[in-house]
Amino acid sequence: MTQCSTLNSTVLEATPAELELEQQFAAQAKALAHPARVRILKTLLVLESMGGCLNGDLVSQLGLAQSTVSEHLRILKAAGFITAEPNPPKTCYRIAPQAAKQFISMFEQITG
Repeated sequence: MTQCSTLNSTVLEATPAELELEQQFAAQAKALAHPARVRILKTLLVLESMGGCLNGDLVSQLGLAQSTVSEHLRILKAAGFITAEPNPPKTCYRIAPQAAKQFISMFEQITG
């Protein structure tokens, strides 16, 4: 049987930098916490590997309303996972590779 123990208060103390890192990580994790956003990133990765970007309609692929897809794109962009380049009359979306690296790095720092 595993024995439970209590923590003393110093174990849970965090520096302001650690708290900031945890907040940033949680914000990015939240941006990834929806299957449609994961699917969008996967689609962008495939297009990027072919030398292109997404300026087409994701609505039919995702089976979601245009406004819902736009909201998912906005969330991914706000979290830094994608960029949006105007390409009138549409917008060209691309993966921001540095964001994924930063997310992995934050995870490694938090989990030590």
